Amino acid sequence: MKKANDLFRGETQKDKEKSEPGKTTRKKRVLFICTGNSVRSQMAEALLRAHGGDKFEVFSAGITPAGVHRLTKQVMSEVGISMEGHYSQYVGEYAETSFDYVIPLCEVAALSCPNFPGDYKTINWFIDDPIRVFGDEERKLMAFRITRNIIEKKVLEFIEKNSK
Repeated sequence: MKKANDLFRGETQKDKEKSEPGKTTRKKRVLFICTGNSVRSQMAEALLRAHGGDKFEVFSAGITPAGVHRLTKQVMSEVGISMEGHYSQYVGEYAETSFDYVIPLCEVAALSCPNFPGDYKTINWFIDDPIRVFGDEERKLMAFRITRNIIEKKVLEFIEKNSK
């Protein structure tokens, strides 16, 4: 399996800046980061792909990858988004990859986020982790749904602001 930074080797600056009429422009690269890459960053990645995949190339990673949470898969399927093929990745896998936007979804990710090559904009979206909710299954499920809805709203705002 290729490492994340191998995916972009060979791309020249000229390739990155194509904007001539009739030619396609490069999609903007976005990396979402959270602690475990199990809930928030997975949701953000899937939602941006679903709503803006034609304009953005989307990735997610965690400081300490913990596997995609089963309730993440459940609440995403409720809105018609499959998490098939999603898996937790370590942020270090992207250490040599350039991005246009890096979006930490929690304070831990923001403080632990490595520097990436090139110029990129960091946008902090500090969203509570639904894993920390105690209670029965329905209460936990509700927390995951609320988190999904908050992230979806932010993703739609991000697309509106940054897809031009």
